[in-house]
Amino acid sequence: MSRTRSSEPVVVGVDAGTTLTKAVAFSATGEPLARAVRKTRVDRVGPGWYEQDPDLVVDSVEETLAELAEQTGPTLAIGVTAQGDGLWLVDDDGRPVRPAISWMDGRAAGIVREWDVSGLLTEGFRRTGTLMFPGAQAPLLAWAAAHEPESLKRAATAAYCKDVILQRLTGVRATDPADLRELVPLCGLGEHEHLLPPAQTAPAGRRPDGTPVVAALYDLPASALGAGVTGVGDGQLILGTTLACQVLVDAVDTAGEPAGLSLRTWQEGRWLRALPAMVGTAALDWALRLVSATVDDLPGLLAEGDSTGLTVLPYLSEAGERAPFVDPRARGRIDGLHLGTRPADVVRAVCEAIAYSARHCLTAAGLTGELVACGGGLATTAWAQIFADVLGRPIRVLAGHEVGARGAATAAATALPGLTSFAPLTGVVHEPRTSYEDRYARYLDHVERARTTW
Repeated sequence: MSRTRSSEPVVVGVDAGTTLTKAVAFSATGEPLARAVRKTRVDRVGPGWYEQDPDLVVDSVEETLAELAEQTGPTLAIGVTAQGDGLWLVDDDGRPVRPAISWMDGRAAGIVREWDVSGLLTEGFRRTGTLMFPGAQAPLLAWAAAHEPESLKRAATAAYCKDVILQRLTGVRATDPADLRELVPLCGLGEHEHLLPPAQTAPAGRRPDGTPVVAALYDLPASALGAGVTGVGDGQLILGTTLACQVLVDAVDTAGEPAGLSLRTWQEGRWLRALPAMVGTAALDWALRLVSATVDDLPGLLAEGDSTGLTVLPYLSEAGERAPFVDPRARGRIDGLHLGTRPADVVRAVCEAIAYSARHCLTAAGLTGELVACGGGLATTAWAQIFADVLGRPIRVLAGHEVGARGAATAAATALPGLTSFAPLTGVVHEPRTSYEDRYARYLDHVERARTTW
């Protein structure tokens, strides 16, 4: 992508993630022409408590849009997607009444455990196909009602990140129908239902200069749209700070062990069965710090490492785990260490464990078709190959593509008459070379035994 200013009209997609806000300007055929990125901050304000300043997140969006405007021609439309879940309490103008509570937060873990024992979690899943976890909106609303009722009194809206961005950019207070508002009254929070913004299909407004802004579905469906997941049974793996696994389905399945999310999509009669594990590359970052290495060392460590005899459970989030099962008590572990274990062995075992977790999630989600993968973690070819080997199937890696922003731009483009569809993405296909069946079976056995001891 060139930084030379172009006169070509563009559609902009914004993806406000947990740690980065990315904005990409696309041509009418979907070619990325310019990109802008800003870091955002997550504050750890207590053990397992994570918050963000909504004003700083909105500022990061404004800054990326301004940077793109200096590089591109006229903007035809802007699409916005963002991190999901959490609790973003704002006033009538979309200004925060308190810091946003992140989806990573674990302060509502006790509430989730109580709802699990009472059967409320299971009932919610049987109704919606979505299982609540500590960082979901309803448990956090319940926490706020018990501990910060004054915050709820000051708030006009209990929003998601993308909703706040839409309101601050356009003044429109709205969300999309994919947000599971029926869980709020089910959880005994009916008196706060007025805080939920009106649901609209493709909520939209206009910037002061008249540019239309469309709030796309939140980051998981937007990423699937951007990656070109269109066939029932096809799936997507996103290896970022978290590990998101999802499969396109034609019915909401509420049977089996409750876990994950069932999300409406851009297609009528299609849903995404999403199982987003709490930790992806964050587990690798932890392992690299443990052995005093950096991500630049990863290719060499993977080539040198031998994980034989090691089993890692990558459940390192302080809030526990949410996929392919929900347990706020879940914790990571490394089994099989001995005096001869080398740093490279530990790093490779952690990378393999994240791939095992992906297989566990994708199997539970019902993957039967093609698998497309993206995310910064897959920039390391050796790790991408580990995923193909562990999954036992080809994976098509979309290197360098901002699929969340692309999905947001695609949603915005649908509002523009006469605009052709974006061209499909290509990628590098990794075929499986080595069998991990025995090691994966051992991993599952360790998971099941650990679940009885947490």
